Amino acid sequence: MSAEKYEAVIGLEVHAQVLTKSKMFCSCANAFGGEINSQICPVCSGQPGALPVINQAAIELGVRAAIATHSTIHAESVFARKNYFYPDLPKGYQISQYEKPYCTQGKVEVVLNTGETKWIGLTRIHFEEDAGKSIHATRGTRVDLNRAGVPLIEIVSEPDMRNSHEAGQYLRSLHSILRFGGICDGNLEEGSFRCDANVSVRLRGAPKFGTKVELKNINSFRYVEKAIDYEIARQIDCLETGEKIHQETRGWNSAKGITEVMRAKEQAHDYRYFPEPDLPTLVIPDAWIEKIRSEMPEMPSAKRGRFKEQYSLNEYDAGVLTASKELAEYYEAVVSGSGNAKAAANWVMNELLGRLNAAGKEIDASPVSAPQLAQLIAQVEGGKISGKIAKTVFEEMFATGRDPEAIIKEKGMVQISDPAALEAAVRKVVAASPQQTADYKAGKVKLFAFFVGQVMKETKGQANPAMLNDLVKKILDEG
Repeated sequence: MSAEKYEAVIGLEVHAQVLTKSKMFCSCANAFGGEINSQICPVCSGQPGALPVINQAAIELGVRAAIATHSTIHAESVFARKNYFYPDLPKGYQISQYEKPYCTQGKVEVVLNTGETKWIGLTRIHFEEDAGKSIHATRGTRVDLNRAGVPLIEIVSEPDMRNSHEAGQYLRSLHSILRFGGICDGNLEEGSFRCDANVSVRLRGAPKFGTKVELKNINSFRYVEKAIDYEIARQIDCLETGEKIHQETRGWNSAKGITEVMRAKEQAHDYRYFPEPDLPTLVIPDAWIEKIRSEMPEMPSAKRGRFKEQYSLNEYDAGVLTASKELAEYYEAVVSGSGNAKAAANWVMNELLGRLNAAGKEIDASPVSAPQLAQLIAQVEGGKISGKIAKTVFEEMFATGRDPEAIIKEKGMVQISDPAALEAAVRKVVAASPQQTADYKAGKVKLFAFFVGQVMKETKGQANPAMLNDLVKKILDEG
């Protein structure tokens, strides 16, 4: 039977570490990469009698996330204890929020590959502290508590996604929002942005959801999409063959390209949630919310709209150039330095991003700085070099990181714009091509390109293209 009769129902849970200097309930450093167990204290290591204190900076960043996702912020919310045993959870519980989270009912705009937009609902965002980390080695397992107590926001979507593409685009949009807002650095490799996917399958149009399977802690957008695709196919196969789908937690094995059982899925009652007795009710005043709202940086959708309006970019170009905060800032710096928004967009998108992707680099690792690229564009706009020469110069810039003017001067690439010098080159080519000249005059006008090409060869590509075209036409049309 065709898989077309089934549809997937997908919801995502994202854990994002917020960019505070200290942890959620103590003054220990919130920093990645420190020596094992060097950033701990009696509070985050679960010593008896140690009391937590709420980090106001973490709450502020959480409010930013709520504003950026159009969520409803509640004046009062409650921290709760989520009880479970794990070696890297020294207290035996995690401080989180459960029945009364600080915000609910948000939404995230997603741009699909069809060009259409879709809004994905958010059930809730709540605060919690991170657990520590178990480091597995051949001679045993060590526990590093540096991450224990790091402040998180958990963003829980509605089950509004129906395929892996929608899920991937939702994650990319959310990731961009958090980075633009200065809320989370979004580093997937370091675990500061982690995703769990809840996937079920049902007959298309059926009112009830199928049995939900959780895919745990996947560390790249591509792997999330691959894991969801595999899980959808696996569940459809189970339904087709009559095999029972179990509610469970599965991990993604990227080497094998499959999901594998980790454990049976816990229910909420398994965690024995109850209000955290050592913390007061969290109160977020309206005046503080409005102050934070007034200080919010420009979000991706607003920046995309501004780029379209201010720089006369189309939807696609504006979308590409606002894909990350760093790329948007780089593009605007190139525009500011060159004064040409369209040329800046073309160079950034076609030349720079293409080479960065091929080299596996991000924009912040670009060997060509924004001022350097602006200088190169200015050289073309000022008629000093041609567009063709500029691409050769850019190759050298990308390879060496040198300024364009130094490369142009060193290699003698200055565009020839002297009418007398160009005319001499054209007449030399025409004189050396009597047959082509006769054929052109007899009506074979396509030979025009031949003469332009020969002059370019004669001048080593340095002839001013506009002047060259005019001169070739003028000389060939002479009696």
